[in-house]
Amino acid sequence: MVPRLPSLPPPHEETAIFTTYRPGLAAGRDAQVLHRAATPEFSGWLEHTRPAGGCSRPIRLTGTITAVDRDTGRVLSEQHTDELPDRTLYKACGNRRESVCPDCAWVYQGDAYQVVCRGLTGGKGVPASVGRHPVVFATFTAPSFGPVHHRHVPRHTCRHRQRCDCRPAPCRARSNAGTCPHGQPTACFARHDADDPRLGQPLCLDCYDHAHQVVWNYFSGELWRRTKQAADRHVAATCRRRGIRKVGILTASGKVRWVPPVRVSHGKVAEMQRRAAVHFHVLLRLDGVDPDDPDALVPPPDGITVDDLEDAIRAAARQITVTTPAHPDQPDGWLIAWGEQVDVKRINTVGGELTDAKVAAYLAKYATKATEATGHSSTRLTPATVDDYADPGGDHVARLIDACWHLGRPTHTDTTGGAATADDRQDSLDTKPNIYAGLRRWAHMLGFGGHFLTKARRYSVTFGQLRATRTTYRREEDDEPADTISVGTLTYLGSGWLTEGDALLANTAARQRRESRRIGREELAHETWVAA
Repeated sequence: MVPRLPSLPPPHEETAIFTTYRPGLAAGRDAQVLHRAATPEFSGWLEHTRPAGGCSRPIRLTGTITAVDRDTGRVLSEQHTDELPDRTLYKACGNRRESVCPDCAWVYQGDAYQVVCRGLTGGKGVPASVGRHPVVFATFTAPSFGPVHHRHVPRHTCRHRQRCDCRPAPCRARSNAGTCPHGQPTACFARHDADDPRLGQPLCLDCYDHAHQVVWNYFSGELWRRTKQAADRHVAATCRRRGIRKVGILTASGKVRWVPPVRVSHGKVAEMQRRAAVHFHVLLRLDGVDPDDPDALVPPPDGITVDDLEDAIRAAARQITVTTPAHPDQPDGWLIAWGEQVDVKRINTVGGELTDAKVAAYLAKYATKATEATGHSSTRLTPATVDDYADPGGDHVARLIDACWHLGRPTHTDTTGGAATADDRQDSLDTKPNIYAGLRRWAHMLGFGGHFLTKARRYSVTFGQLRATRTTYRREEDDEPADTISVGTLTYLGSGWLTEGDALLANTAARQRRESRRIGREELAHETWVAA
């Protein structure tokens, strides 16, 4: 197997990245294209860069690639990257964020669609019977941390919500509107357009509780974990009331463990709202438990329906809260709870708008997003760069980043100004570390440190399985011997294409290949339809 690559250096240590079109360098770029295309090795170079074609900032690797016999371990051949075009091996960056690398995000979005959709319809190792399991689509939102500008349409008459042109209601109409303690109006009578930059912005920045919001983002994963557990317990209690017995599972130690006959599997995507608070879109599916094969996906027992699943979710969302640990700025901690808008919808109902494909595409779309909806996008912040983004008197996002940095500060330090004594050092060892320290690590994500797509272990296929299948397909396409494996001893050399001309050539070739595949799929589908 190819060993894990070493961690990449910080962005400021990377080599030049030429991926953005700059009109002033158009002539130089054209010259680079002509120079590359005129070389005799151009076709070989284009084939060599194919694995990273379309990537905005491919990773360049140097080292040795060895072909080894799978059965005997005998070395069949060995090649150094100095013998390859550009004396380097190109690898796509694999970044999931569309704002960083659209091509790699397109691949990730396709994998995310398969992960979500296979849990709804089956396929790729998931039995098709999961399509008959009770499933709901739930949205969990954050509570209010202060009034913000929003767009509300009381009644939709448009055909497509993505291109909604319906007339919205006034933002925050108040008959007795006044001003807040800071002199800002407490009402807004504007009918905001969908692209209005004021959407998500607080009516008064000084009244808004920025600290509570970043703490909510930080602990939202724990809130979801407890909510999921509460939903499981609620369904298990429903089984007990209806006389559905527990299932005995034989453990590895030979003992029998009694578990509820129903479990809830989920696939979850986090979306960053314009006000910079995350909310979760979750698919929850009811599965049964097979005592002979606990990993099998079987339907829930008779007597447990989608109504019970919906009741369990609503009850858990109402009841579960988290009180965070004490902080010097908030000795009693912060209360973390869901907002009032907990929406639960059923999928594939008669006359309903939600179908398997629509829900899977909807969730996959948000899997490639991060904080772009808030207007902020940056890499991880450091003490040297945080002042470029954090400002306690700045705009909404700047205050959120400042709140992350302030709350995540070291809280157990020597404040006397003198040298720390042995007792002070022992106290620091005995004291638990600041649990809020991670807010600084995730300040660029406005406090949210979770992954934007997660799932239960038994919900569906994994990204690793999909990538392994794709790797096998590529090896068969390249006619690689099945009894040979490639072992790479590679180190990081740099990121990005060597020239802007190389980026244009490689990305253009990648787009042409994708278009050719798309046309081929359409023609194959047409031939299949005609034959039927």
